[in-house]
Order: sequence, then structure tokens, then C-alpha cells
Amino acid sequence: FIPFSENEVGAKEAFESNFMARFLAGKCKIEEQKQAERSLFDEGSFIPQSPLVFSQESSAVFDAGRELWRHYHSQDFTHKPYNPNASLYDIKAYFQGFSDSGKMNPPAKAQDLRYRELLSDLNIALKILAENIAPKVYEHGFLLE
Repeated sequence: FIPFSENEVGAKEAFESNFMARFLAGKCKIEEQKQAERSLFDEGSFIPQSPLVFSQESSAVFDAGRELWRHYHSQDFTHKPYNPNASLYDIKAYFQGFSDSGKMNPPAKAQDLRYRELLSDLNIALKILAENIAPKVYEHGFLLE
């Protein structure tokens, strides 16, 4: 579920699915959904008919993520395989690599300084969003205090 379109991130190939980007943009029609997508929803589910509006904190996460995906898709994949459907994990693996024991290297080991900056921006935006959401988890009864 990539929340961006191929054009937004400069993907070199089409994504396997653009469902999430269409959903967030309010462009999903129940009758247009593939069977696999349809199974995610029942008749009473929320299917937006107009673009979703997000908080400033949520929008900051999307913006930071979009820049990170854009940076990944701008790479020269002559000597490494290109994954147009790369998840955040795939992008981290691409830039950070793995140790001899098979563990992903920490971000500080990534040689691409722009990647490290963009990942830091995303992590900061996620932390701010989490701080904004945390009180609501209790307020709305998802967790008891």
C-alpha cells in the first residue's frame, strides 16, 4: 500500500497497485476494486468519495515520506535491482545494507547523506504525530489508563 502515485515520486515503472493513493484521493469506487481489495471492506465500510483531509502532523509525515520515496526512485539502478513497489523497509535495506550476520545496518552506516537526512526528517515527523495521537488513544478508549 504505497500512499503516493508514480508521478509524485518519479517511479521508473508502474506500481503493482495504486489502491492506497486512489483511496486517499477519494477516487476509489467499490465496483472498481479488485476482489483482493474488496475483501478489505464490507458494505458499511468507509470509502471516501473526495480526498481525505489530514492534520498538519499527518501531512508532515506524508511529505517526509514522499521525499524519501522520491530520493529512492531517483537512484541509478544500473548495478542494483530496482523495486518500483519498495516499502520503507526495502528503501532502508537499499541504502543501509546488511551486516555479515544478515542484520540491517543502522542508518548511520548509510553512505548517502541525503538519505540519512530524509530518514531523520521522516522519523521526526512520525514522533511528532505519535505525540499528537497518544492522548487520543486513551480519550477514545483504545487503551485504558
